[in-house]
Amino acid sequence: MDKEYKFANHMGWSDINPYEIVKRVSKKTLVVREMTAIEDESWKPEFIVGGFGGHCTNNNDQKWNIKPNLDNPFIRIRLSKNKGWRDKWGNRFQIDNKPRKKYDYNF
Repeated sequence: MDKEYKFANHMGWSDINPYEIVKRVSKKTLVVREMTAIEDESWKPEFIVGGFGGHCTNNNDQKWNIKPNLDNPFIRIRLSKNKGWRDKWGNRFQIDNKPRKKYDYNF
């Protein structure tokens, strides 16, 4: 990990949730904490008929206000040889220079 990344985004199936890196334990272990993400009022999902009940046409244009949440617990993520960054439950993380949030309205 040559670069000093500040965030570790949890990669769900099609959703993304932002976490901040709180501490670097080693090159292969990080302590992270989930951040609070509130949908920006300037963006509203637009739906048309289709899919399970509707299709969000502007799903990839989402805007979120993301900020730290000191009340959330710390978790450790570790870099595995073949599976990337994972927590102890196997959830995937991707380290980055910015926090990211995406909710898949089409799922």
